[in-house]
Amino acid sequence: MLDEKEKLNQEEAASREVSQEEALALPAFEPGQIVEAVVTAVQEESILVDIGYKSDAIVPRGELNLALGQKPEEFFKVGMRLPVEILSMDGENGPVVSYRRAVERAAWQRLQEAYENKEIIEAPVVEHVKGGLVLDVGLRGFMPASHVEMGYVSDLSTYVGQPLRARIIELDPSKNRVILSHKVVLEEERQRLKEKTWSELKEGQIRRGVVKGITDFGAFIDLGGVDGLLHVSEMAWGRVVHPSDVLSVGDEIDVYILQLDREKGRISLSRKKVLQDPWETAEEKYPVGSIHYGKVVRLAPFGAFVQLEPGLEGLVHVSQLADWHVHDPADVVREGQEVRVKVLRVSKEDRRISLSIKEAERPVSFGPKIVGSISRPDDLTLGTRFGSLLEEMKERLAQGKRDEDEEKDGE
Repeated sequence: MLDEKEKLNQEEAASREVSQEEALALPAFEPGQIVEAVVTAVQEESILVDIGYKSDAIVPRGELNLALGQKPEEFFKVGMRLPVEILSMDGENGPVVSYRRAVERAAWQRLQEAYENKEIIEAPVVEHVKGGLVLDVGLRGFMPASHVEMGYVSDLSTYVGQPLRARIIELDPSKNRVILSHKVVLEEERQRLKEKTWSELKEGQIRRGVVKGITDFGAFIDLGGVDGLLHVSEMAWGRVVHPSDVLSVGDEIDVYILQLDREKGRISLSRKKVLQDPWETAEEKYPVGSIHYGKVVRLAPFGAFVQLEPGLEGLVHVSQLADWHVHDPADVVREGQEVRVKVLRVSKEDRRISLSIKEAERPVSFGPKIVGSISRPDDLTLGTRFGSLLEEMKERLAQGKRDEDEEKDGE
């Protein structure tokens, strides 16, 4: 029978053999190695993870990839799987590993691939700092203010919390530098849209566009990455004093393509071409003998032009301004004045309407209510007025053809 001392030696030898077998069965870990771990406990300032070793590894708060004020329990749960990097295998309380470094290494690898392949990545804006924005790309990425949009941005704080698509324009792991650009993405997309739009544009085509800018001479219309000029003369059938009177930036309108110059990148547009020409229905809306109200828009030596509706003007010849001989139309009417007129003649083909104020002033049994009479000089007697009428009739008979020519020239 073995004595007690010999038994102890045998048990010790057996124990050493078991420990050696266990040690051989354990994986070999090296500092810097990335392994998959399972969270076994979440503590106030750290978490414990199982990496397949004889004891759990600790992940200190500084290696949890947490922002200031964030707590481990907000992001880590028991049973969660996550990558970690081995920092040390002989820590005081067991192996020490880092989740932060594992995430950053994986992020650098992904960013390197995206940078080399010129891929577009999407990341949330986490902070607004002096000179730009900070984005979370697995680590801190910086987007200069000049690369946020294609134009100047006055308030960058509105982007915080929003995702942005970006292209990596500079990557330097040794300096921990990641520079991003949203502007480059927008420019590339606009260029592709521009090429597509140019391939579709044709003269005579009607396109939907957005008013991009307004000037004194017209408006620039965005047709889809391509801008066209809508001249003030093509905005409406009526006279337009200033483009801002009929359009505002951001308006969506239909336009007609008048001319394309692909070499110079110029496009001439028309809006009135897609609007109904008022002359098309002029004969139906303003038959001979009908009485209407209009506004005096222009004076000429031979009469006054009266606008019946935008784009539709008629001429009140000087002989039709009043029941007496008128030397100067300004003695009877003024620009901007509302007057009552009678239609004498309509020609859709010639785009001319002859009107009369004096005929409209004579009592009629139909039509709108008379709002007032044309003022007359106080010193005119009945004989003078009839004498003037006779003189006017003689004058009209003598110069009938000349009046028609003057009317045509005036219009």
